[in-house]
Amino acid sequence: MLATTYYWLKAGHIVFVIFWMAGLFMLPRFFVYHQEAAPGSPENAAWVEREAKLLKIILWPSLIVVWVLGLALAMSIGAFQQGWFHAKLAFVLGLTAYHLWLANYAGHLARGERRLNGRRLRMINEIPGIAAAFIVVLVVVKPF
Repeated sequence: MLATTYYWLKAGHIVFVIFWMAGLFMLPRFFVYHQEAAPGSPENAAWVEREAKLLKIILWPSLIVVWVLGLALAMSIGAFQQGWFHAKLAFVLGLTAYHLWLANYAGHLARGERRLNGRRLRMINEIPGIAAAFIVVLVVVKPF
């Protein structure tokens, strides 16, 4: 029974990680296009709405499910005593902080505050991919 539950938890965790990562890649790209829209324009309002929907429908629910299932998986295999898990957890905490920063930046854009240029946003958009690469290596290889 426990083995079957473990595989369902793992499958759900992976599915929601994919949803979360997709949103983390999409939102900064939305920001780039949003900043190209004229302030106060209908296009600007549409980007505000798109960003809010992405956060509400995909990003926030995925973040919660990823954490719940991930912690359940970690408890089921005793991962809290393993070094690779501590490193993975650090990266996931970093991605969570990145998620919070993105949500905050969406609020700034909604208020008309454009603090970053498109080039910087494109560079920031690489963060989840780099973090995901390290996380996958840690989970699959378990180097320590």
